[in-house]
Amino acid sequence: MMCNYCGCREFPLIGRLTEEHGEIGETAMALRRAIDGGEYGEAATLLDELLAQLLPHTATEESGLFAELRAEGSLAEEVDRLCAEHDDIHGVLGAIDRENPDWSAVLDALGRLRHHIDHEEHGLFPASVIMLPIDAWDRITPEQSAASR
Repeated sequence: MMCNYCGCREFPLIGRLTEEHGEIGETAMALRRAIDGGEYGEAATLLDELLAQLLPHTATEESGLFAELRAEGSLAEEVDRLCAEHDDIHGVLGAIDRENPDWSAVLDALGRLRHHIDHEEHGLFPASVIMLPIDAWDRITPEQSAASR
């Protein structure tokens, strides 16, 4: 799922978001397996875990990288599309009725999530390294990573 060719993960924020994508992907796969196996109690727990991972992750993307890309302008339409996908996926997963869950809706959202992450990893992240100036990266670089450079 993650690329290794462009070097974008050397940017601390991209590295962090990529690592989070890996964790989110693992939870999503476990959730899919639980649903497919009829383990709905486990699936409900994994759904909560996935939401707990997604919400801060997308907030970091949208308030940092996406905000800088929107301000730069070249990829603003793409950023808007990705934010709409965040809203869609969060909306579906967050609205699942815990008493009578629609697991097929969860599975559909997980498929969209997989494509969304792939698009960020292989499209937006590499493009952002090219498009954003160094001062933008300085603004959005996580503090702990900046101290270790």
